[in-house]
Amino acid sequence: MLKIDAFALGPLQTNAYLLTNTETNHAVIIDPGMNPQPLLRRLPGLTIEAILLTHAHFDHIAGVDEIRKLAKCPVYLHPLEAEWLSDPKKNGSARWPEFGVSVATDPAEYDLDDGLTLSLLGETFRVLHTPGHSPGSVSFLLGDKLFGGDVLFRLSVGRTDLPGGCGNDLLDSIHGKLFPLGDNVTVFPGHGPKTTVGYERENNPFL
Repeated sequence: MLKIDAFALGPLQTNAYLLTNTETNHAVIIDPGMNPQPLLRRLPGLTIEAILLTHAHFDHIAGVDEIRKLAKCPVYLHPLEAEWLSDPKKNGSARWPEFGVSVATDPAEYDLDDGLTLSLLGETFRVLHTPGHSPGSVSFLLGDKLFGGDVLFRLSVGRTDLPGGCGNDLLDSIHGKLFPLGDNVTVFPGHGPKTTVGYERENNPFL
């Protein structure tokens, strides 16, 4: 059985997700962000198979270094943002010093590409390249569940005014990659409550 726990971390309340196979106690973490202590408290007794990153903005990656060293697990990231993990200017942590973090960690062990499938937790994760919020943004499809980072929110969409952002690309990602997945797909976003593709198709004022 797959269990999904969400943790709203740090001052930007960035959603980190802990996906656990309750039969094997193996887990995957998606986007471990700032101040990850609530997430860390849940890790004893679990074998972390991977850290999956939807993109490499600082509020989504600030907990990577601590968790990777603790769990000795690999990190997956799209190659367009490969340098962002180690560069506070590129990941944005140098842009907002008021948050009090300068995020820099080692490169990811594995690249993510559009259409790639990952076998983790006895499940199949499908990678969708969904740029717009950032050039290397990806979404992870697991059955009828989508972990979309900062692409699509409940009644909103990701901002596109940061370096590498593009409004047209974002709309193309949503209309071309996410909407065809079907109305019943549940979206677990990078911020805020979960939603569904169908609800956003009908109600999202930005779409």
